[in-house]
Amino acid sequence: MAQIGCLKDILFVVSSEQIKTFDKMQWGGSARYSTHKRHLYHALTEFTGIEADTMSFEMNISTYLGVEPMAELVKIWNYERSGEPLPLVIGEKPYGKYMWCIESHQIKMDTYDKVGNLSGAIVSVKLLEYLDY
Repeated sequence: MAQIGCLKDILFVVSSEQIKTFDKMQWGGSARYSTHKRHLYHALTEFTGIEADTMSFEMNISTYLGVEPMAELVKIWNYERSGEPLPLVIGEKPYGKYMWCIESHQIKMDTYDKVGNLSGAIVSVKLLEYLDY
């Protein structure tokens, strides 16, 4: 089994038994500015700091790829609802300045088995940078 990364215990793996990877990963950040309006003068723009970075990606999880969708979804729900900071590692590199929190998720339920259980989904996850200082 080749583990290509993880978000704490949400593993990204590729093997003959299991495929669970990320797709369409995006990492973004922005600066924060204030504009001070002055009577009869030009407005003054002031740099006031840096917003927390965001990261988003999709995961295709399917029993046909060796992954139990509901087990993975429960992990995501629990981390999102607890606000627990999570380390994100891809390859051998940790991403971000410290850790990430799951800010939101979207689930596109794709396939079901013969008795109606979810067998495949595409999960979009949005992370928010969490700093420890």
